[in-house]
Amino acid sequence: MPKLGRLARHAALVVALALTGWSDPAAAQRVIRVGQADTLTGHNLPELIGLTNTEKRMGVKFNVVALKSDDVVFQAVINNEIDIGIGDAYKGIDTLKAPVRHFFLLRRVAYFPVVNSEFYKTWKDLDGADMAVHARGSATEAMAVQMEKANGIKFGQISFVPGSEVRIIAMRRGTMKATLLDLPNSRKLTEEDPKKFIVLPVETQSASDEIFYATTKFIADNKPLVQALCEELLKSLRAVNADPKAPARLRQELGLLKDLPKPLADDITPYFELAVPGGLFPTDGGGIAAAKADFGFLIAAGRFKGSVDDYKVEDFWDLGPLNAALAEVDKK
Repeated sequence: MPKLGRLARHAALVVALALTGWSDPAAAQRVIRVGQADTLTGHNLPELIGLTNTEKRMGVKFNVVALKSDDVVFQAVINNEIDIGIGDAYKGIDTLKAPVRHFFLLRRVAYFPVVNSEFYKTWKDLDGADMAVHARGSATEAMAVQMEKANGIKFGQISFVPGSEVRIIAMRRGTMKATLLDLPNSRKLTEEDPKKFIVLPVETQSASDEIFYATTKFIADNKPLVQALCEELLKSLRAVNADPKAPARLRQELGLLKDLPKPLADDITPYFELAVPGGLFPTDGGGIAAAKADFGFLIAAGRFKGSVDDYKVEDFWDLGPLNAALAEVDKK
């Protein structure tokens, strides 16, 4: 496994602390390395707010790096190149029996199959057609496989094109004709040209998209820190659900993402005004219910075998920090 520096170079993406507005860590402060498979935008404000408030409480600094895929983030966690991963570790835990556990659900899946209706109007039309998703090992890849099974079709090829913003441009240009887009971009594309771009029917989504996870050793060795992070993430997500305008306001108050381009900054509140009613941000951190929903999703997508009852929550989640955080936050 290459060292983190090589991983970051391969990804061509290193999210410097200056991007978020955080200062360089002081020598006495411990740095916690956090990895995710995407660049930071205003859509990441709920976790950035939680991380920033945890920094203030615990006297640490979070260094967030973006790597090229969810698989690479998971490998970096198990190789101790990253302390905390954000994404989905289910398959890696199951296949490798890796000592890794999820501990907080940040965001649920909310991706929609958008097609160019000049070529496709139904699921049957997509039999043998190409489908573009975010990345290998991502929730969008699992959804694509699930949709094949649910609709009795087989895509010609599943291609990997990171970023809904990139895929929406390709759809406009006609170089891509079928893809999975997040909620804001699917709405944006279909409103631009509702005759040309349509959303195919899909079952209600309850699976996890982004979950915080770490090795069992890291969680055991850092119980106060992990619990504090869970508490601050709970508070952040509850604030977002109570007021979709809160992320934009808190960005200014906390000095986050100072260099964010104006068009992306202007998109912050519209995004959360769509995402909150769509149920993207849970207020309970996930836990048992989320794990069981994920087992069902992964089985339907062909990534897990058998039935939901074949899988134990404790093999994939450490519920201790979350349960302690819920008890602390709910009593206030």
